[in-house]
Amino acid sequence: MKQELMERLSAITEEERRILTGDKQVQRELYTSSSEFTVDSAKMMDKGRLIDIRTHTRFIPFPEHRHNYIEIMYMCSGKTTHIINRETRLVLGEGELLFLNQFASHEILEAGKEDICINFFILPQFFDEVLPMIQRENVLSDFVVDTLRKNNNSAGYLHYKVADVLPVQNLVENLIWSLLNQPVNHRQLNQTTMGLLFMLLVNYTDKIEQSNPDQQQSATAMQTLKYIEENYQTATLTELADSFGQSVSNMSKLVKSSTGRTFQELLHEKRLNQTVHLLMKTALPITDIIFRVGYDNTSYFHRMFKDRFGMSPRQYRMNFSDRRDSEDLDGK
Repeated sequence: MKQELMERLSAITEEERRILTGDKQVQRELYTSSSEFTVDSAKMMDKGRLIDIRTHTRFIPFPEHRHNYIEIMYMCSGKTTHIINRETRLVLGEGELLFLNQFASHEILEAGKEDICINFFILPQFFDEVLPMIQRENVLSDFVVDTLRKNNNSAGYLHYKVADVLPVQNLVENLIWSLLNQPVNHRQLNQTTMGLLFMLLVNYTDKIEQSNPDQQQSATAMQTLKYIEENYQTATLTELADSFGQSVSNMSKLVKSSTGRTFQELLHEKRLNQTVHLLMKTALPITDIIFRVGYDNTSYFHRMFKDRFGMSPRQYRMNFSDRRDSEDLDGK
């Protein structure tokens, strides 16, 4: 990270000066108005903003708390130790990212002067604007976002060990710079940068820390979804099982437990979403589309498509074409 930016981020804050002069307790009123320690986005973010940042408070342990927003933590330098959901202890090293579901409980041990950590505060609706960039038919991207904004039974966090991935480091630095300096087009810049960051991270499922069982399950789900995303035309459960070194029956159970759906359900979803994309964006004959997305039985495909969308592929294309023509006329 550039020296000028690091100097700005490492400066002692007013809160930290108070701590250094002897007040060793977190002032809860700075973070929340509730009796429970839920850090409130209204206290941490300027009104009207969907994403904001601040440096993590050093020189004192930060007690167990929750958030009413999604939090991303990025270590600019040094390291911090985190306890998530009272059980999981992890160390966030320099250049690493920690994504926290808004429902997860979180405690942070004392950070030193050189432990510079950035807290990103993100309201869930921010992702509604980012998701279209990440291609809505991409089930892998949807899984990442849902992990962060839904109240699941899982741990609700993702620890990315991406210190050696230069494009990720560059995008995070660009996002920090934009949020600090707020150029004229900062809202669009922030959305675009976050979208690009997610597009990159879904390609680095191997960088998710898997020492915790919950993270192993998330990694299994994301590797499965990535495999389907990249190989949907020819994907098979047998091939996926071989890549994991598992039997087909064990792999089937792993997929179901980690994603909540069967391998075939996930594969059909991807193929049908890709069908819709080709129906809307190309003039390919429907028979060609059927084979291009991986189906070799046209009757079975038509039954699957109608069950999902309530109409035939031909009707779907005609409806989309009529809608587009109407919008074109309205715009004239």
